[in-house]
Amino acid sequence: MEASPDALRRAGNEEFRRGQYGTAAELYTRALELLEAAGEAAAEERSVLLANRAACRLKDGACSLCVADCNSALDLVPFGIKPLLRRAAAYEALERYPQAYVDYKMVLQVDCSVQAAHDGVNRMTKALLEKDGVNWRQKLPPIPTVPISAQTRWSAPSAGAPGANTPPATAPQREPDKAAANTERARTLKEEGNELVKKGNHKKAVEKYSESLKLNQECAAYTNRALCYLTLKQYKEAVEDCTEALRLDPKNVKALYRRAQALKELKDYKSSIADIKSLLKTEPKNTAALKLLQELNRA
Repeated sequence: MEASPDALRRAGNEEFRRGQYGTAAELYTRALELLEAAGEAAAEERSVLLANRAACRLKDGACSLCVADCNSALDLVPFGIKPLLRRAAAYEALERYPQAYVDYKMVLQVDCSVQAAHDGVNRMTKALLEKDGVNWRQKLPPIPTVPISAQTRWSAPSAGAPGANTPPATAPQREPDKAAANTERARTLKEEGNELVKKGNHKKAVEKYSESLKLNQECAAYTNRALCYLTLKQYKEAVEDCTEALRLDPKNVKALYRRAQALKELKDYKSSIADIKSLLKTEPKNTAALKLLQELNRA
């Protein structure tokens, strides 16, 4: 006899707690498949399962898949806190800071007491100020207004939902959120690494990024550590980190450029040129990439 969606969800939560994120995602997927036939009647359960699977994707560094699951969860139950937070974290890992900022701000409209969202807004404000200058707010996408009904939804039990005392934005079991502390610690370590890079202490920065990656595989941590390895002339390690980053985000410009730089130093000119050409498909006017391609063609 096939397990019920609820049993599969609980089994997924148990696997997540054990750190088996791929197995947990598979169990959540099986539960979702069973609920597909129920349609709208199972919207809240499906939203929870999608948010749980998104947590697995995020933990495994599959940020684009995390965003997709969060989008689906939010289509079913708009303005859910957990899908918004997880999508924001995925956007942040993908260095899509404006989108992350918008999601963190939406969370605060739903519940202004969510500290993770306050911290996220502060990080994104700093990142966007550094990237776009004092007029950074003018470049933001519009921030949707959360209706009062959504703001109050989470404080009132949903009689028709399984686990009536649990809001649909919240997983009935909290196991997937036990990763939140590790993810936050990983971000802190990455930021400490960034500060060390600014000070020119690349060896110490490598240690910080390595600690961060043990807690959470994130594209930006790999590309940042690759930059350090380039500076330290550890070109094989730089290639490995960029390859890991591209596994998570196949079109990541920094990973393609830095791997091309490392491959050039390793005299693998053919592979280096291939990376630069891939980069230029995404950013045809990238001046640094065009310059490096000229150098490679002369090599």
